Order: sequence, then C-alpha cells, then structure tokens
Amino acid sequence: MAHIFAMLVAAQAAASRLPAPADQAAPAQDAQRDTGRLGAAQQGGGDIVVTARRRAETIQSVPIAMSVIGGQAIADTGAYNVNRITQLQPTLQFYSTNPRNSAANIRGLGAPFGLTNDGIEQGVGIYVDQVYYSRIASATFDFTDTERIEILRGPQGTLYGKNTTAGAINIYTRKPSFTPEARIELTTGNLRFVQAKASVSGPLVDDRLAIRLSSSITRRDGTIRNLRTGKDVNAQDNQSLRGQLFWHATGNLDLTLSGDYNHQNPDCCAQIFARVGTTQRPVSRQYDALAAALNYTPPSRDAFDRVTDLDTPLRARQELGGAALLAEWDLGPVSLTSVSAWRIWDWKPSNDRDFIGLPITSVSANPSQQEQVSQEVRLSSNGRNTVDYVAGLFYFHQTIDTQGLQVQGAAASRYLLNPTSANASNPVVLDGLTATNTIGFKNTSAAGFGKVTWHIADTLSFAPGLRVNYDKKTGSYVSVVTTGTGAGAVLNCSTTAQAASSVTRDRCSTLAPQIYTPAFDDWNVSGDATLAYDVAQDIHAYATYARSYKSGGINLSGLPLDGANNPILASATVKPETVNHYELGLKTQFLDRRVTLNLAGFWTEINDYQATVTNGQLGVLRGYLANAGKVRTRGFEFDSAFRPTSRFNLYVNGAYTDAKYVRFVDAPCPPELSGGTTATAGQTPSPAGTPGGVSPANCDISGQRLPGISKWAFSYGAEYDLPARIGGLDGQVYLGYDGSYRSTFSSNPSASAYTDIKGYALGNVRLGFRGEDRLNVFGWVRNVFAKDYYELLALQSGSTGLVVGQPGDPRTYGVTISRSF
Repeated sequence: MAHIFAMLVAAQAAASRLPAPADQAAPAQDAQRDTGRLGAAQQGGGDIVVTARRRAETIQSVPIAMSVIGGQAIADTGAYNVNRITQLQPTLQFYSTNPRNSAANIRGLGAPFGLTNDGIEQGVGIYVDQVYYSRIASATFDFTDTERIEILRGPQGTLYGKNTTAGAINIYTRKPSFTPEARIELTTGNLRFVQAKASVSGPLVDDRLAIRLSSSITRRDGTIRNLRTGKDVNAQDNQSLRGQLFWHATGNLDLTLSGDYNHQNPDCCAQIFARVGTTQRPVSRQYDALAAALNYTPPSRDAFDRVTDLDTPLRARQELGGAALLAEWDLGPVSLTSVSAWRIWDWKPSNDRDFIGLPITSVSANPSQQEQVSQEVRLSSNGRNTVDYVAGLFYFHQTIDTQGLQVQGAAASRYLLNPTSANASNPVVLDGLTATNTIGFKNTSAAGFGKVTWHIADTLSFAPGLRVNYDKKTGSYVSVVTTGTGAGAVLNCSTTAQAASSVTRDRCSTLAPQIYTPAFDDWNVSGDATLAYDVAQDIHAYATYARSYKSGGINLSGLPLDGANNPILASATVKPETVNHYELGLKTQFLDRRVTLNLAGFWTEINDYQATVTNGQLGVLRGYLANAGKVRTRGFEFDSAFRPTSRFNLYVNGAYTDAKYVRFVDAPCPPELSGGTTATAGQTPSPAGTPGGVSPANCDISGQRLPGISKWAFSYGAEYDLPARIGGLDGQVYLGYDGSYRSTFSSNPSASAYTDIKGYALGNVRLGFRGEDRLNVFGWVRNVFAKDYYELLALQSGSTGLVVGQPGDPRTYGVTISRSF
C-alpha cells in the first residue's frame, strides 16, 4: 500500500439533482434495500431509482432495456469486478487474457474478439461516476464502495458524452454523507484469498463540506501451477483508494471533487495447453512433430490439471487513476452539469506468447502509457414538463505511447522455419532476433448531443435524439528489427537483400521491419427515436429505432505483409461501422408488484463491421483489423423477479442471441483450413485438416456465427431467510443461490471445431446471518459443483494446430463479514 499515498482526485458523478417524486422516494429506498440483499434479483426492477436518461426515474418507467445491480448484491455474490458481473447478466460478455487484452460486449457487440488494437473505439461505454473510461483495461479494477451498477443495452449516443453503439455500463460509487458513517468488509477463503474493503464518510464543515474515503485490497494465489518456476500464476494482487469531497457551495450549486488510484501487480496471465488440431501444414511442421523434434513434452495435455511450464516471466502490472471535478448548478427550470476529468493508465506486462516451455519467443511485451482528458457539459430540464430535454457538448483527447518488444529464442529456428531448410537446424539464425516497436497514438473526439421527450399525453411520449460527432486519430508505428548476431545489425528486408541470403529471407519472414503513419478523421450524424406508451399503471411499452456510428480507426499492431514482406499500407485504416438498431420492449409488474417481468426484442445490423484478422505469418503474434461486410444480431431478453413472501425472493433472467456474419467473403480461414500451400486461381483447396494440403487464400464465412456469443444465456437464483437470534442479536438466517448458464460459443473470429467452447452452468451458494445492527456474516462457495470450463481458447501462431486455453476458476470457498456503522 506504500504507493497509495499518491492518491489522485477524481469526480464522483452524482445522479441528477432532481429527486424522485415524493410518493416514490420511500418505496425506491425499500426496493433498493430489499433487492440489494438478493444476489441479482434487483434486475427485475421494482421502484429502483436510476439516472440512465440523466434524470432520476424509476427503472420501470425508463424506456430502455437495462438492468441494475445494487451494492449489497455485489458483496453477496462476490461480483467485485466487470468480469464477475457477467454471471449475473446474460447479455453482457467479458473476455480477458490480461487487462490490456480485454473486451466487454453487450448482445455480442462492442469490440472485436481477439487481441486488443488501440487504434479503435470500444462500442460499450464504461462510465464511473459519469467519467468515461476510454479503454476497457482501465476498468479492470475491483469495485470499491459501489452504490449500484446500471447496464444499458443498445446504442446510447444521444444521452452520453462518448458515443456508445452497443450499450453502456454505468458504475456509481457512494456519495459523501453529512451523517457520519463507516463500512468495513473482510473476506478470506481458499487459495489464500484475502479481500478487505473499508469506507468512511462524514461532514467537515456542518452541512457545507463532506468527505468520503474508501479503499480496497484483494490478494489470491494463482489457479495454475508453473512447474518451471514453482509459482502459482493467474493470481490476484489489487489495491485501490478513492477519495471524494462534496461542497454545497451555495443553495443551488454543488461541487464534487474526487480521485482514485489503483495498483495491480499479479503473477498473470497464463494460457496453457488445451488440445491439438490438425491443420494443413506439412506434418513435420505441426505441433506434435515440432515438439518431438525439440524433445519437448508439455507437463500435461489436460488443462484442468492446471499445470504449465512457461519459460517467460509473467507480469500484469498496471497503475491507473484520475482526477475530476463535477459541478451541478440548479437554475430553477433547468440544471447545468459539468464533468471535467483527467485519467492515466500505465501498463507494464510480460507474456509468454508461444504458450509453451520452449524458448521460441523469449520476450513479448508492450508496455503502454495512456492519458486522457475529457470535458462534458449538459443542460437538462427540471421536473416533468410537456417537453423535457437534455443537451450536451463533449470533448475528449487521448494519447498512447507504447514500447513493444519481441525477442526470438534459441528454439525459434527449429520451431518456425521449414525443417527442409538448413537454417532450421541453426539456432543462431533466429536466436536473439528482436523487434523493437515504437508506437504513438493521438485520439481527439468532439460531439454535440441531445434528446427531447415530448409528453403527448399522460400515457404517451415521443423522444427523438440527435448526435453530431467528429473523430480524428493519428498514429505512428516504427518497428526496427535487429539480428542476434554480431552487434545486433539492423535487419534489411529489401527484395535484393532477401534474394541474396536465405538467412535474411528467413529472418524477414519471422520479424519484418515496418514504418507507417496511419491517420483517420471523419464527421458523422446519428440519432434515435423512442415511442413510449403506458398501457396501465404498471405496464409500460416502448419502441426504439437508432441509427448510430462507431468511429473508424487505425491499425497499431503491425500490418499484414505482401509477398516481399512489405507492409500492406491499404490495411492501415478501417472504416466506421454503421449501425441500424430496432427494439421493442415491455416492462410489467403485477400481483401487487411482487412480480416484475421485463421483455425486450432487438434487431441490429452493422455494415463495415470492424473484425480482428489473424496475420498468417509465422512469427507475427498479433492480429490486425479489417472491415467485414455486414453482421446482424437479433434476439430477445427477459428480466424477472418474484417475491412470493417477505422472506423469499427469486429471479430468472435470460437472453436468446442470434448473431452472425451476414457477409464476410474474405475472412481469415479457421486453423483446419490454414497453413498449407495457398491455392492459385482455379485450384481446389484440400479438405479441412489435410496435412501438406492446399489452403484457400481466404474464406467466405458469411452466415457463420460471431465469436464469443452464446445463443442461449441465463442467470437465476433465490434467497430465503428466517428470523433468528444469535449471540443476543436479532436478525435473519438466510440461504442464497445464484446460477448462470451459457450455451456453446466460438472462441475464434472464424468458427472452428478446435476452438468451440462447450456450454456450461455455474452455481454459487451462500449461508449467513444478517443482524439488525447492520452486521452480515456468511460463508460462500463459488463454482459449487466444481465445473471445469474455459473462459476462452486461442491459437498458437503459425498454424501449428496448438490450441491454448484459459481455464475458469475452480471451486472456491470462504467467509465474509461486513458491518456498517
């Protein structure tokens, strides 16, 4: 915790100053308290107050498909980061091989599946107290002192500063209080899991100035044993601190200054041997033959033995934090809100990108320093009028500096080069071959946005919105390759140099120097319209159409090469995505509001979808971006909660998502069709998995499903409590269960039999006691049935057929005690 003294100051975005209607305020508080207790039952709705439309409204009256998770539910279910809340939200997907290579998707859309490319936007907006987090990596912190999380599905660009084409995740922390209060939560479990959270709040100057401080520490041993080093990897080691100052400056002006600092330094992140599939490379160049030639045997061919022998140190060290100022000025009929923010993210990784215990790639790291500033100003009407509105301006600027390094090892020549070549038996050819990459990126975005709600009648409203957006991205990619011999001469990959030397040719086919300066800028106009109708007091229907754009981008992970190993500069930029979105929704409550059932059906089409493409060259470990022709996702969702008695709650949420490429005719081929001799005009490719066969130059995957998306996904659970008196303290004994299921999904941009992840169900159980003095003690078991499952699968580069995986957490158990004062 030594570095936490460097706490920064950042704004906590308070909800609109508009209070809930008097007749709804108390029920809203009761609903939040009750549903917060039950794992995720709060997703059903009730009278919970949210600020999704930048004004305080009950969740049932908002014509947006959305879910809410209360702060108590986060604690009860152990959903203390974005990854864990996916078990509570069927339409939210989160994938991560390390913090930088993370992606959050809603309804299967948001970010291309695969390695992260800094040159594009994310389609799911992450907001913490109204501050936009530009990279999903900077949102991989543990939730601390969280009041609630709102998950909005579908385009939200006419209400939010940064354009979000797939949805938004709004995280709200607790605000400073003028009533002194404190909270503490301590957890311990197997794998030496320790988590401690604490917060304190109270007045500094009467009813004018209040402060809130909160902190969190999470530590856990890894779930995979590295037999080479004797360490357990895929561990957790997170520390955070947040501070807020709230100043009631005048009767109608409030200022909130807050800051956060997070430090993470776990031994992470390992992907390990999962299986081997046959590709179209010659047999001698596929994984089993290569491993045998180098006398290598993996420690296990079963990933759920949870052992590996990676020979490169693993590190996922990051520091992130920021400062911001929120100003809220009540001008009577309107409110003016200003959010000024500054954030940083410093990433210092180390990866083993050959995924096995051979010195093929001895170093693979892309340290990155990111900085962003943003300014948002909004003007919104107060109260309910015939016409309500929100209008805003947004400015955002980001810089990224990355220092990439890839170094080939002593086994690289034999593993990567054709064994018929004399160079394959000469380790010196590739040993020490080094690519030093200097990457720069600047991203500027500005927008004007607004939404008007016209209450045509007491039960009917029409809400059109508009957004005008400008984006400019510039980058620089310089990769200098040096040899491992002599003084480390700079590699010359000119056609003449390659023709003169087979050594040069093999080095250039492994790591080729590149220099390019991509740029993109564009204006676009988008909008939406929602028609909402109150069928009855507790039955609300809506229909929405949205036309949205996701900004174009630039490739900053290296470009594919032509036959002479020169970068294909036409691939340096990708076009914007154009989104057409249609949605119908129904929000209902009945049986005296003991039952909540919300339904939504959606149809979304995207032209020029930004897809990840794998570079087929042997030594290139990263993908690049390209535009697929068109994708479509459609489906339906339901959120339901039922409270048959005051002591029993249950919930079931589900989603059916049919997402596919409508048109992608020049996609990368799956591994079973890759690695062979490229088919020439009129030549018929070999059947899938034919060693030494003929591979198509590219594949038409039109009609195939998008990666990472299950057709069916559910979350469900219940909690039952009984009155009890323990140790002289009155309260309730309770038993809770939270489960989730997702059907089979593809873990590769082009569907492959080798990378399908079979459907699985997970269950978590807890048994505890809640005292009336705000004491909560419970034991918990997560993954109670000890299900073996993969979070994702990936391919070793070079079409060797090796498939590596990231096993999900095994069964874990522990005890949590919390107390509020």
